[in-house]
Amino acid sequence: MKAASIFIAASLAGVGYSQPAKQKNSTIYNPILPGFNPDPSCVFVKEWDNTFFCATSTFLAFPGIPIYASKDLQNFRLIGHAFNRPEQLPAFGNITGQQQGWYAPTLRYHNKRFWIINSCVGAATGYWSTPDPYRNDAWTNVTPTEIPGYDPDLFWDADGTVYSAFAKTVQTDPFTTEIHQVNISMPSGNTTIDRFLWNGTAVQPPEGPHMMLKDDYHYLLLAEGGTAQAHQVTIGRGKSAQGPFEADPANPILTAYNTTEYFQTVGHADLFQDAAGNWWGVALSTRSGPEYETWPMGRETVLYPAKWEEGQWPVLGGPVKGKMQGPLPPPNRNIHGSGAFIKDPDYYKFSPGSPVPSHFSYWRFPKTDNYVVSPRGHPNTLRLFPGRANLTGDAAFIPTDGITFIGRRQTDTLFTYSVDINYTPSVFGEESGVTLFLTQNYHADLGIVRLNKTGNYLRFRAEGPNAPKQTVVSVSQKWCEQGMTLQIQAYNTTHFSFSAGPKGGPIKQVATVPATLVSNGFTGSFVGVYATNNGNALGKTPSYISNWVYQGQGQYIGDGEFYPSNGQRS
Repeated sequence: MKAASIFIAASLAGVGYSQPAKQKNSTIYNPILPGFNPDPSCVFVKEWDNTFFCATSTFLAFPGIPIYASKDLQNFRLIGHAFNRPEQLPAFGNITGQQQGWYAPTLRYHNKRFWIINSCVGAATGYWSTPDPYRNDAWTNVTPTEIPGYDPDLFWDADGTVYSAFAKTVQTDPFTTEIHQVNISMPSGNTTIDRFLWNGTAVQPPEGPHMMLKDDYHYLLLAEGGTAQAHQVTIGRGKSAQGPFEADPANPILTAYNTTEYFQTVGHADLFQDAAGNWWGVALSTRSGPEYETWPMGRETVLYPAKWEEGQWPVLGGPVKGKMQGPLPPPNRNIHGSGAFIKDPDYYKFSPGSPVPSHFSYWRFPKTDNYVVSPRGHPNTLRLFPGRANLTGDAAFIPTDGITFIGRRQTDTLFTYSVDINYTPSVFGEESGVTLFLTQNYHADLGIVRLNKTGNYLRFRAEGPNAPKQTVVSVSQKWCEQGMTLQIQAYNTTHFSFSAGPKGGPIKQVATVPATLVSNGFTGSFVGVYATNNGNALGKTPSYISNWVYQGQGQYIGDGEFYPSNGQRS
């Protein structure tokens, strides 16, 4: 590798070439970022204590674009979010489409800063940066860029030119997608006129480009075939960042297409090195099997070993499985920050002075006054003030109305989630409870609701095609006053149960939901709580949530095999 190539590779990935110590093969457990974590982009940064950093897509979830850190590629801690406050991009709060928002980010490290470039579909495309990924407030606001496409990449060439390759829909008949490119001027964000770059292997649509410089070649990594069953990883190379590119004769270099693997839709990859010089790849995948019917956690992040000899094409270590072998760094959970490790359970009391846990998510910008930890007179609770709209919304709903919802990702095939709720609705339409939430178009809810002048009820209802029928059960005033326990459980790989009972007493199942209800689109399922007055402006009764528990009980990886939850493996 020549000097210029070393400089660029190191600036992008922080590669530690001076540490050639060989690492022994050990077991890789996939997914490394379970649950709703698609389109991964990762870098290794030696200067930051030999740490790996990864970012994933979030669409309408807020805060957006989580930044995970790891020392061993198996234990990842949430250290912050690149998009964490409304002033970074106010237009995000106006997005209407449930499949819009923050698409695939590119995370890079250059000139002692971490950089994100991303398309916020329905709002804008832009880049922003931070000198310290452990501080949310250190991320800058978004600098908009005129990029007429999506999935933008960020690449600094040896001469300092900044390029962004991206996917662009072209108005041919039928519509097709091409990879185009612009130059970006920093700090203005001004761009050149876009130009055609490459079409990969002509499998539509080519997306998710990532450019890297190695051994005097500019390599362009692509996702082709769409993000469903035909998803695949391809690569080309050329002597210039502007092409032309020749395709690797071995393309696709990674895919699950036309296989019986449980880990399907493998694609949208990124490549990086560790301190010992070993190459690694990440990609998204769904645990659906070839049937591609049941995948409630959506697209998750998987890891696989790679080899990339000097002057040669990279060889990716597929097929992706739940257990693989590779030269992982030694186990190490010594990661800065106060966020949760992604595979850890939840046990939250909402004690006075404690913040809302950083891995909890809202849908678009929250109305922060609707969520208060330990309000006066109600210690060890999370107070929810009802939103006008319920989780689905209605004909009058606009994004800035907001919904009162807060949840955490489903990160385990089998889990039990429960909360205690103290709530006595008194006005028609008032409702609060628990939800299995994919988007406003796909969710299932179990709540305490006021349906008439005299009584409160426990109501289960779901939104989405072939949703289970509504169930309504009378609830005694005594239960409302002393509090109730509401529970959602994934008791097998295909169904969820919704149960309820008096706090401290036995609970009974109210309804079941097929996991196919929340196996749809680009996102993955959350479990959480909500509050609404269902459009009745007189409904202002708050609910009080306590004893929030999420406990994983097993990760299914196919062929009847599970591995334990909570990431406590060596």
